Amino acid sequence: MTANNPALPFAQRLLDWYDRHHRDLPWRVSPPMRARGVVADPYHVWLSEVMLQQTTVTAVKPYFAKFLTLWPKVTDLAEAPSDAVMAAWAGLGYYARARNLKKCAEAVASLHAGRFPDTEVGLRSLPGIGDYTAAAVAAIAFDRPAAVMDGNVERVISRYFAIGEPLPGSKAAMKAKVVEVTPQERPGDFAQGMMDLGATICTPKRPACALCPLKEDCLALRLDGDPERFPVKAVKKEKPVRRAAAFVALSPGGRIFLQRRPEKGLLGGMVQVPVTDFTSRRDGETSTGAAPFAADWQPRGTVVHVFTHFELRLDVYEAQTDEINHVDGWWEETSRLGEQALPSVMKKAIEAAISA
Repeated sequence: MTANNPALPFAQRLLDWYDRHHRDLPWRVSPPMRARGVVADPYHVWLSEVMLQQTTVTAVKPYFAKFLTLWPKVTDLAEAPSDAVMAAWAGLGYYARARNLKKCAEAVASLHAGRFPDTEVGLRSLPGIGDYTAAAVAAIAFDRPAAVMDGNVERVISRYFAIGEPLPGSKAAMKAKVVEVTPQERPGDFAQGMMDLGATICTPKRPACALCPLKEDCLALRLDGDPERFPVKAVKKEKPVRRAAAFVALSPGGRIFLQRRPEKGLLGGMVQVPVTDFTSRRDGETSTGAAPFAADWQPRGTVVHVFTHFELRLDVYEAQTDEINHVDGWWEETSRLGEQALPSVMKKAIEAAISA
């Protein structure tokens, strides 16, 4: 029997394809490894799944390797200083994930003796673990028949069944179909196979339908003729544009003035140069009159950074000074900036100031 045999059940065709065409990923136990008795490490599965949310595989690989080098076990991560975890995460974005990562590791260490719960219900009880991550870890690490649905799976399932209701309203119908086709045997491999199919064959643009093991019964291909139309998306609203200013103070000795953002809110707990107060709903001041302290502030251009719900245009000012009074923060050697938990938008601002 082959993966393209339409007489096979959905799951069997998908698994046959996955056995031959799976991606080799550093956090994954491949089918040949599983055949030799190797089992997935729940810590690796959980760490990779948290990192992969809203982020590409290519971007995640070096971060995954760095975290395992620094903290080989979940108990090591639980004991790590929060500042070190945030610094190691810097650049991956969506920084609430890093804060929840640390809280979850602490909960696993203190409440579960360093072992992840092996059910969806148990996993959902941990900080920062929602329905998707709980299902993914339960299926991949513990072979529970959990219905795993990420963006790749949504695309495969919406095309296969030609689900015409726009997102996000169609998510319930998609989830029901994923539950329907998820097998009792090898549910972890099935979940990873669905992800791989969506990432490599059933892609958003120009899907390689001729190579798909599910093509004979794919309704989007057979009846609609336009798989790219699925999943149907609601009309996007334009992201609002917010303005603010960043003030990069550099000392003659090669240091830079930094501050730490409040733990709660946007970029919570991260390191920044002084910026005016902005949110996704409100602009910050953009003139030198809003500078945190007096200095000869010079304009160094504007950097643009796109957050999930808005676009930020940050006017950058730079000054050479080493006299700062009554302002919370500290001086850091510019050569050690890589050790700080600087989000990408702050790195852009510093680069604009230093390279001017």
